Parts: sequence; structure tokens; C-alpha cells
Amino acid sequence: MAFNIVLIEPEIPTNTGNIGRLSLASGSTLHLVKPFGFELSDKRVKRAGLDYWQHISLFIYENLEDFYSKNKGKQFVYLSSHGTQDYCAIDYKDDMFLVFGKESVGLPKSIVAENLNSVYTIPLFSPHIRSLNLANAVSIVVYEGIRNVKAQNSKL
Repeated sequence: MAFNIVLIEPEIPTNTGNIGRLSLASGSTLHLVKPFGFELSDKRVKRAGLDYWQHISLFIYENLEDFYSKNKGKQFVYLSSHGTQDYCAIDYKDDMFLVFGKESVGLPKSIVAENLNSVYTIPLFSPHIRSLNLANAVSIVVYEGIRNVKAQNSKL
């Protein structure tokens, strides 16, 4: 059971470091799509990922076109505060790509518009915030996916 965590143009090094650690803990692969708002050699990335960073299964792409061309035929779901479907409704599958946008603006509007049936959100119950921290959102979705896939496998 493993997922592919995709960060499109991540901006905050500590989020990326924490998500890298999460990817390793969950058996997932981390995919980072440039441009980044930091250098991968940034101490904050390494510090947040602790000494695990060298063990992370990591793929880096020059841009969105590069990412999509190298992952043709894969199953993608997109997470956005603009989604209308609850993340618990995702039909989680092994090797699924869970795609997240950058911290400041989320996914590009074109991706949301072209994939409306595959865009999910984490519900927020306060009008005083517009989104969750990216590392927290990734954690919620990945571990719901693990729970879901384990439940599916136990029914077999």
C-alpha cells in the first residue's frame, strides 16, 4: 500500500521537509514539481525531514508538463479548498497520485477546471480560515487513504 504525494511548486521549506518525512513514514513516494520557493539544500528542509531525507523516495520535475509526461496513464486526485467533494469520498487505490498545490494559492485554476470530477477538499468548520497548513492537509489525506485501503483489503 503506497501513494504518490505530489507538491506543485512548494514554497515553504519546512512544509516540504515535514511532507518528506511523512512520505517515508507512510511508504509513499514524494514528487516535487518546480519551481520551488526555496533550494532543496535549504537547512530548513533537511531539519524538518530530520535525518530521514536521504531515505525518501523522491522525484523532481522541471515543470507540470514534465510531471504529466512522465506519469501518463496514472490515477490522479487533486486536493483543493475549491473542491466540492469531501476527501473521505476519494476511492483510494494503491499507487494513486495525491496532488496538492502551493501554499499561497493552491492548485493552478486550470488544473481544477480541467479535473472537476477529481477535485476534493478537506472540510473546514470555521469561516475564519481559508485553508489548512499544507503539511497538515497532506497528512490528513494520506492517512485517510491508508485507513481506506486497509479496510478494502481486509474485506477481500
